[in-house]
Parts: sequence; structure tokens; C-alpha cells
Amino acid sequence: MNLLLFTAADRLGEQRIRVTDYRLRHLRQVLGSQAGDELRVGEVGGLTGSGCVEIIDDEQAILTLNLDQPPPPKLPLCLVLALPRPKMLRRVLRTVAELGVGELHLIHSYRVEKSYWQTPALHADSVQRYLLEGLEQCRDTVLPRVECHRRFKPFVEDLLPGLIEGGQALLAHPGDYPPCPRQQREQTLLAIGPEGGFIPYEVEKLVAAGCAPVSLGARILRVENALTALLGRLF
Repeated sequence: MNLLLFTAADRLGEQRIRVTDYRLRHLRQVLGSQAGDELRVGEVGGLTGSGCVEIIDDEQAILTLNLDQPPPPKLPLCLVLALPRPKMLRRVLRTVAELGVGELHLIHSYRVEKSYWQTPALHADSVQRYLLEGLEQCRDTVLPRVECHRRFKPFVEDLLPGLIEGGQALLAHPGDYPPCPRQQREQTLLAIGPEGGFIPYEVEKLVAAGCAPVSLGARILRVENALTALLGRLF
């Protein structure tokens, strides 16, 4: 935890907060915090800064705040991702938050098992928890927007063109396609399929909607590795 995140529910007033949950355990057991220590803190959706520990014991930690810095900027990116396996989804959500993705659309695909949509990892409280873990790692306070789309065709035909409007759209897909571009500054939509890629019908629909296929080379990567490699290359 590189940033102690808090919400309005933790406030004791304008300049003080009280934490009692896993954050208290982290302060005591991992950081070994004591009264007088200063920590990096941030309000979810707001500013970051420093917090000075006033009181810390088995029941609570009370900190005084000095919030004076904005969070790091988000990438100019809208990410469209075929829903990964539940175990991988948890890691992907953390990575999305860590790398500064501002908007994530999880979509269905032929190679996505329908059972994936039933995972508890997709419950709103679980998604928020994984995203917060990513924000704590990278010292950000702004949660990415996450939307789920269980039907591929309506998403591609009805929603995708609006998401692409005003920027470029890329489809990361295995095959003989141009290499993924580097150091992009314009608003970008990036679509990533399941391991092995989208099926030909899905590729055709995505291209028809305005996505240009690009490649990372001959190797087939796990989704989480492809995501990190693509964002590192693009931005």
C-alpha cells in the first residue's frame, strides 16, 4: 500500500480521518506506524497529500490531513476487453487501475465461457476492491469506470462507434498485421480479445466498426501480459 485511501465515511472533520479496517492492520503490521509518523494519503475521487498519525492502537488510527496534490493523470485510453477467466480478472482489474486506464468495457466473446459472467469477482463491491488495490499501489485516487456487456453484437454495433468517435481505435489481434504503434498522445480505444484472440466473425465486426488490427508479434500472450505490453508500447 503506497497510498492510504479514504472516503467521506472515514472523516472526523475537515482535516482528520479515522480508519479501523484492513488499513489499520496494514499500518500496524506492515508499516509498523506509530504516533507522529507521516504517510501518503488520498481521498477517493479527490486530492492526495500527507497524513500524520495522531493516535494508533488496536481499535483505530486517527490521522490529520494535508491534501494539496492532484492524482496522476489517466491515460487517453478506453479499454475494451473480452472478459477473462475469474482468477485472471482480479489481476487485470488491479493492473487497469495501476496503469491509469480511465474506462474499461468488459465484453462477451465466443471464446468467453458463459460461466465467467457468474463469478463473484464481477460483483460491484469486489470490482471496487480490486480497483482500489491498484490505486493504492500507484498512488491514484480516481476509480476507473467499468461497464459490462454480455452481448457482443449489440455492443459492437450500437455502442462501439460512439466510443471510437473523435479518436483512433486499435484491435490487438494475433496475425499478420502492422505492429502496434508507439508513444500515442491522441485519445485511443484499444480492444483486446481472449487468449487466442477473437474469432474471425468478431474481428470482422470490430474492423467494420472502425478498429484497425495491430499485432505484438508471433507470440500468443496471456491477457494480463498482452495488456501490460500493449499499454507500455502505446503510452
